[in-house]
Amino acid sequence: MTETQTLPYIGKRQIHEHGHVILEKVMGDELDILNNAKVSFNTENQELDTHGKGVLRFLMENRHGSPWESVIFRFDIILPIFVMREHVRHRIASINEHSQRYSGAMEEFYVPRHADIRQQVGKPGSYSFEPITDPLILTEAEYLIENTQREAFRAYHRLLELGVAKELSRVVIPVGAYTRIKWTVNFRSLLNYLSLRNHKDAQREIAAYAIAIEELVSEQLPYAMELFNKYDRVAP
Repeated sequence: MTETQTLPYIGKRQIHEHGHVILEKVMGDELDILNNAKVSFNTENQELDTHGKGVLRFLMENRHGSPWESVIFRFDIILPIFVMREHVRHRIASINEHSQRYSGAMEEFYVPRHADIRQQVGKPGSYSFEPITDPLILTEAEYLIENTQREAFRAYHRLLELGVAKELSRVVIPVGAYTRIKWTVNFRSLLNYLSLRNHKDAQREIAAYAIAIEELVSEQLPYAMELFNKYDRVAP
């Protein structure tokens, strides 16, 4: 796996074979959420006491949103390009991505386990995704996914050998290849992301990232995440 992370960090989860979610930094805590709400009354708390927890519960239950924006998270995430395309649809965060124009493409790519190779059943709006159990189909599907991506990388390296610029050689890189992003997001926006991506209807590959993100966030804001789950996982 490409070595990318040398700075200290708060927490890390490995995703699939080559991906990861790293929580690098957090600005703010549950007391900050409370005091951002209490500024409306020109008061603030020194600690998150029982009354303060009640205020947070009121804010979540009644979807008073802006106080939750006072906590900021920064993540380092390595993920397949097709997963990143879903990730960036949440245009409520700051994202900076590894550039294949200025440095070489990351050498890893995603190959699903047999348990994750599935078929799409139904029609638009009511799809279900069912496992494929035929071992011959599973073996061929795995071969096609892996071999096609290997051939794409061979073409990529041959283009570089021919002197073609990185910014053009990258056009052959498949969407299963991994990329790296820095993702900076406030807590309110993050809850919206989690409500959609850590959900039974989310694509399995992005859900794996959302689950890891939620675990890391829950370690930092346990009471706030308890409230999020209590009130139906709807972002305030």
